[in-house]
Order: sequence, then C-alpha cells, then structure tokens
Amino acid sequence: MAESLNSPADSSTSFFRGHWEGWKGYWGEKFAFLDDYGRFVKREKPIPSWSDSDVEEFIASDPVNGPTLKTAREAVKIAATGSIIGAISTAGISWKYSRSPHGAVLSLGAGAVFGWTFGQEFANHLLQLYRLDTMAAQVKFLDWWVNKNESR
Repeated sequence: MAESLNSPADSSTSFFRGHWEGWKGYWGEKFAFLDDYGRFVKREKPIPSWSDSDVEEFIASDPVNGPTLKTAREAVKIAATGSIIGAISTAGISWKYSRSPHGAVLSLGAGAVFGWTFGQEFANHLLQLYRLDTMAAQVKFLDWWVNKNESR
C-alpha cells in the first residue's frame, strides 16, 4: 500500500500542486483585468499624466466610449463623497461615545472604506453602471492617450 502512494505518477503532482492548478484558472478569471492594464503598467517609460481637459477631449471625440467614461468619472465623485461622509460620521460617533483618539482615527479609516463601498454601490445603481463596460472605456482612453503622446 505504501508503494502505491509513492508511485512515480503520484510524486509528480503533489496535493498542493494539484490544488494550485485547480485554483489557478479560477483566480486567472478573477484577475483578468490585469491583462487589460498590463501594457500600460509594465512600460519602460511611464505614461504622462493627463488633465481633466484631456479627458473631456476624449469624451468629445469618442461617441461610444466617451459617455461611458464620463459616467464612470461621475460614479467616482459619488463614491468619494460617500467616503468623506462615512469617514466623518463614523469618526464623530466614535469620538462622541468613546473620547478615544486612536478609536476615532481607526473609525475614520474604516468609515472612509465603508462609505466608499456604499457610495460606489449607490452610484452603480443610480447611474446603471452594470449596463456599461467601464473597463473597456478606460482602456480605450489609455490607448488614445498613449497614441496622442507618442505622435507628439
């Protein structure tokens, strides 16, 4: 029986390797967005910064992805507002009831994260982001920006 456990076929694939191979495809699907942004992140020369006017120029020039990018930028503003409201209100309640500086600071950070999450969900439903492909619009903008800067 011990020989069957240590056979050459079993020794090439350990339990952990088999487990890893099973999850590799799963996590590959979950992090597939890294492939979309990889060509912009893994560059020898970084992409130059852009301004709001550059983004507005793209929005005006692309009738398909421009409105989607504009909607995604509005969603970020709503999420940031939620983050500010969550941070201030949570820290205020923590300070009111505990008078603990470290508790207020921790609740400020936690409230910011929770507020961002709730704000993003609110924006997702309000602006119906689930109907839009915001990642494709962002990738198109980055393509447009790289092409515009390389042509200069």
